[in-house]
Order: sequence, then structure tokens, then C-alpha cells
Amino acid sequence: MRPMNVSSGQSSAAHPLLEVRGLTVALPEGADRSNAVEEISYQLHSGKITCIVGESGSGKSMTANAIMGLLPKPHVKVSAGQLLFNGSDLLARPDSEMRTVRGADISMIFQEPMTALNPLLTVGEQIAEVLCKNGPLPRKELRDRITKLLADMNLPEPETLQDSYPFRLSGGQRQRIMIAMALALNPKLLIADEPTTALDVTTQKQILHLIREQQKRHGMGVMFITHDFGVVAEIADHIVVMEKGEVVEEGSVEAVLNSPQHPYTRKLIAAVPTLDDHASTTPSEVPLLSVQNICKTFKTRSGMFTKKREVNALRSVSFDLHEGEIIGLVGESGSGKSTLARSVMQLSDIDSGKIAINGEQIGSLGQKLPSFIQFVFQDPYASLNPRRRIGSALTIGPIHHGVPKAEAISRAREMLDVVGLDASAMDRFPHEFSGGQRQRIGIARALTMQPRVLIADEAVSALDVSVQKQVLRLLEDIRLKMGIAILFVTHDLRVAATICHRLLVMRKGEIVEEGPTREIFENPKSEYTKSLLEAVPGKNWHKPVLEERV
Repeated sequence: MRPMNVSSGQSSAAHPLLEVRGLTVALPEGADRSNAVEEISYQLHSGKITCIVGESGSGKSMTANAIMGLLPKPHVKVSAGQLLFNGSDLLARPDSEMRTVRGADISMIFQEPMTALNPLLTVGEQIAEVLCKNGPLPRKELRDRITKLLADMNLPEPETLQDSYPFRLSGGQRQRIMIAMALALNPKLLIADEPTTALDVTTQKQILHLIREQQKRHGMGVMFITHDFGVVAEIADHIVVMEKGEVVEEGSVEAVLNSPQHPYTRKLIAAVPTLDDHASTTPSEVPLLSVQNICKTFKTRSGMFTKKREVNALRSVSFDLHEGEIIGLVGESGSGKSTLARSVMQLSDIDSGKIAINGEQIGSLGQKLPSFIQFVFQDPYASLNPRRRIGSALTIGPIHHGVPKAEAISRAREMLDVVGLDASAMDRFPHEFSGGQRQRIGIARALTMQPRVLIADEAVSALDVSVQKQVLRLLEDIRLKMGIAILFVTHDLRVAATICHRLLVMRKGEIVEEGPTREIFENPKSEYTKSLLEAVPGKNWHKPVLEERV
């Protein structure tokens, strides 16, 4: 873990860049509680990175939106307290003045760059809007400044990249564009709201290094919102822990991570998966799912201004998945993990090769396929119909495949019990559940078809550590009770270490290494696998052994 600069921290302590003082943000009537945050206080300093951690609903992002003046008024509003930025209360400033503060003095990096970027404007046009906030600039000067910003973000070919549209860039590149926009006017305070949650470990490492590098270069204060304690160990100088709208613990990174005092903090740290956790099992001899030499190439047509492109997404991929086994599919974005998962589900055609379940070619299963294999999606909210009650979502599949309605309802209730939810959930809508509960519903929906194989595509990547631990334990319980096999797609190697018996490491459409999880983690053969393990955030932080307190 990175050592703290104690002397620097002491010199800046007398004059905080931002002071949150007694802040209370009121929620509208009918919400699950009256206030999103209640009388919270903490300080952020120039040249320091303060990590705000806590589970979903703890008030982390709501506080950030209050600082930025982006609360959805009048339904959600600050009812008490002050936000002192360089001694001046942001809450006392009119909206017109806050528009000048945003970008120039305080900037924000949003969690999902694809939704924050305008798909109809080029990268350069969107950065130009920020740079021209205080008045137009000559075209050449504007392009030169955009090029320099993109170069500072270590983006390739910055001169031509600024003419690209967001959808043509990778997730890591889009996140760098968001950082470039946030830093365009050299703000004094940078708010980063979960900027690395959905990124693979190598891209995540690059983004964390970039934020630290830019913070040092510009002397900014950084408010870094995250639920990933590996990231906290990697980047934080100071930690603020929030639970249900209250600050329950605060201190230096060493104090909070290695000697947590509050029960909530101790619970969160106890739930953090580590590279030292290794699952093991003795699989059956006969493979349940067999993939043999499958290949897939994506081709784009040539146009007036574009060349024909071919991308080899899968190159002679082969593996066997046995009953009761969990195989982890790991690798960077673009490695072919999701293409492989979709191919097994027949959501994507393959060019050559064979896929079989119980020795039967998957293409010949036809209507019987859903009874053999099911998919758990990364975002359960997006995969659930918001207008359909949970009972309907769980029974529509079995009924469509010939199961009597009464049996389908009984099976749905049974699966809700398996995933730890009450049968009353049948009458509720998706928006009435938390993220972790919706993921459980997604698992229950897959299980109602009584599959032999379950594919989980980044099923826990966006969940808080405590909810993540619950879902991982749930998948393990289901494996033991029902004997199903699981293909677990993930970019988080710590999660893979916790639940997967074997690993398939993919790079550019190929399996570059495979074997028992413990063996790969303790003695990786491939240089690519070594680079992935080296990039795991917080790998040098050894989670303390926490005893239960009475």
C-alpha cells in the first residue's frame, strides 16, 4: 500500500478546499427514508485524494450531486448545512453562478461515460464545448488544446482521435475522454463517481494512475467515490465511510483499512474478496458442456471513407465444463469472453467448431435449449421488464415451454426461496428492489427453467462488496444443491479467486492459459496472466483478520 505523505497532509489541514458541514439532503415523501444524507461533515484538501466508500444508498453520489448543484430539485433538496468551497458556501450561490463553478472550479467524472457523452458529437466537439465555456477560441488554438489534453490522457493519435465518435472508442478510452473534459479548465476539485467500476484490471490500473498523475500535476483535491476497497488501498490518502446517509468512520487509509473501528466498516472489509481465496472441487469425469475449436470472425463492409475490417473474436477455443464445476472466464475487454458466452447460448453464430451439452450438438436442441442452459445478465434492471411484475417475469419462460401455470408459479416461489427472497416479491415490480435483490431475481428467473448450465456474465461487477459476497455465496449454494455447472465471466480476478475452480484466461480471442485457480494464481505461466495479476488494485494490501465484537 502506498505510504502517506504526512507532512503534506498537515500543511493542508488548516485550510480545507471543501468542507461539508452538517449537510442534510431531504428526500420526497414515500421514499424509504426521510433524508438521503443527514448532518454529515468532513473535509477535502488540495493535493489529497479522499475516498468516499459505502454501499448503494449510503448517500455517496447524492452528496456529490449536492456539491455540483445537480440535485433533482424540488423533489430532492438540501434542507440543512453548508458546503464551503474555499470558505464560500456553494449552497448560497444562485444557479447562474453555479454554472460557472462547474467545470472551472469543480468538475465531475461520471460512472458511465457512454451515457454521459453525446453520441451525436465527436470527442473534439464535446471537449470544445467545455473549453469555450467562457468564450470562443480560434479554431487552430482550440484543436491544439484538445490534442494536448488527449495526449495528456495517453490516448493514441490524439490529433485524429478528436474527430471520432464515442461509440467507436473502447470503455477505457471513453473514460479517459471524460477525464479530459473534467480537467479541461484545470479545476481545483475533481469528483470521480465510480470511474473504474466496469473496467478490466489493466484499464482500471491505467485510469487510477492517470487520476493520481493529473492530481499531482495540477495540485487538485480529489473526491473519489467507490465501493471497491482494492481501489481505495491503491489510491486513497483519506477515507470517509458512509452508511444510510451518515458518516460512521473517517481517517487515514492505514487506520481505516488496517484497524477499522465501526462495525459497518469491519463488515465491508470482511466481505472484500482476496487473491488468497481459492475454491476447489472434484468435478465429474463426463463433461456437461463441451466446446471444441470454435471460431468467430466479425467483418465490417468497406465504405467511401472506411476500409473493410476483420476481427477474429474467437480463435479455435476449446474447453470442457463438468457438472458441479465453476469455470472462470477472465481477460480484458475485447478478449472474446462475452462473444464466447453468447456463442454458447446461441445468441451469436459461430463460423466453425462444435458446442455440445451432454454429448448432443447444441444446434439440434432447438426449443429444448433453454431447459439446458440459462443466462444471468450483468445489469438485472435492464434485463427485467419494468412494467411486468416479478411473478410474471419468473413464470413466462416455463409457461412458454409447456409447463402448466400452477406448476410454474410453484416453481417460481421455490426459486425465490432458494435465492433468499420472500414469496411476496411475486407481486412487486423491479424498481421496488435493490440492485442486489434484482440480481437475485435474475438468478431465480434463470433457475425456473431448471437448467444444467448457468452462464453468469459479469453478474456481480456492479454490486457492493457485501451484496457481492451474498450473491457469490448464493451461486455456490445453488451449485451444491442443484449440481449445475457455471461459466462465470468476470474481469475481477479477486472474485474469480473466490468462486471459480478453474480459470480460462483469454486474450484476443484465444485461451492463453487454463488450469486450477490456485495453480494459475500462484504460478502463472503466461506473461499476459502475470500482467493481469500485477494490475489487480490493492494487491499489496493484506486484509486484516477481524474478530467479531460483542
